[in-house]
Amino acid sequence: MPAVPTTTSGSLPRTAALIEANGARTLADDGFTLQSTPEFHALTAAAVADVVERQREAGITLVGDGEFGKAMSNAVDYGAWWSYSFQRVAGLSLTEVNAFNEPAVESSPGDVRLTSFLNRRDRQLFPAVYAETVETGQTATAFPSTTGALAYRGQDAVASDIRNLKAALRPGEQGFLTAIAPGSAARVRNEFYATDEEHIFAWADALREEYKAIVDAGLIVQLDDPSLAENFDQITPEPSIADYQAFTKIRVDAINHAIAGLPKEQVRLHLCWGSWHGPHTTDVELKDILPVILQANVGSISFEAGNVRHEHEFGAWADAAVPDDLVLVPGVVSHATNVVEHPELVAQRIRRFTDIVGADRVIASTDCGLGGRVHPDIAWAKLASLGEGARRA
Repeated sequence: MPAVPTTTSGSLPRTAALIEANGARTLADDGFTLQSTPEFHALTAAAVADVVERQREAGITLVGDGEFGKAMSNAVDYGAWWSYSFQRVAGLSLTEVNAFNEPAVESSPGDVRLTSFLNRRDRQLFPAVYAETVETGQTATAFPSTTGALAYRGQDAVASDIRNLKAALRPGEQGFLTAIAPGSAARVRNEFYATDEEHIFAWADALREEYKAIVDAGLIVQLDDPSLAENFDQITPEPSIADYQAFTKIRVDAINHAIAGLPKEQVRLHLCWGSWHGPHTTDVELKDILPVILQANVGSISFEAGNVRHEHEFGAWADAAVPDDLVLVPGVVSHATNVVEHPELVAQRIRRFTDIVGADRVIASTDCGLGGRVHPDIAWAKLASLGEGARRA
């Protein structure tokens, strides 16, 4: 039998040269857009070609660009998967308000709202643990806010991402690019739209152009939306499951609005509980959000299944009304541990899902991005174990 297909969830370790070159880039007048040069574009293209080849060597069959085209500014260091969108969407301004440090806003039944990131309930339970860790964005002094009508302006940037990945692909080989989902993008402060829902759908309208460019190029677009699960921990007090499902459905509806008319087999949704290294004791359970997540009109769903906080939840997929054409992309090696998973464990994890939906509807993956979460040598060892485990499965 052929090996089970494999992929990653996006971020892979950047080369030292790429990190150094990115750090040397200057900011535009808006304070968060990074200037590029022909030399930097050439360096990025070469790095993408290299990371694609390294994925093949590790046994990855559905390759990505490692998110190398999504650089992040030191001024707004919230992770490339998110902050890249600040540079590609008009209508944002840097403000003195830091949304990471704003006081918590209490929710009430039927009126669910997010607290600040640093006041998440997991942090409240483990203050000493979080005090010893540096969280993404914790030291940021300013934060983008929506201060005008949102509109996509990243045409050149996404074209560069597409060009670099397609140049690295072999004839007939498929690849994917990541893009932020509307609900996660909309977690910037809203100072323009009348309601949070209007704000989320404005992001959907703006980002649709990026999604369409990627699928029109024949690639798969992965919509990164950790907000779907992660938001639960950022609501104080803890909401009822019914209220949280209603809150999350708005974000799933925004995804469907943004991808309407796009070929679903080229759209993958990435779900996670946040990749920071923490206890995660206040994460929402998969079974409580899966009925809403499955309303997304996508061809595949990528999710954490190797993370020790959620590995046991594979049975939720057997109990759910999974569409007959949905492909599952479980994470079977994790960013959350430096221990490299044994290939036989990887194979066992894969079989849990092939037993549920069949081998033709499973693509084995990583839990979340490996870049920046584990040492590069460990990341590549994990991908090699992923490839070998897929062959064994």
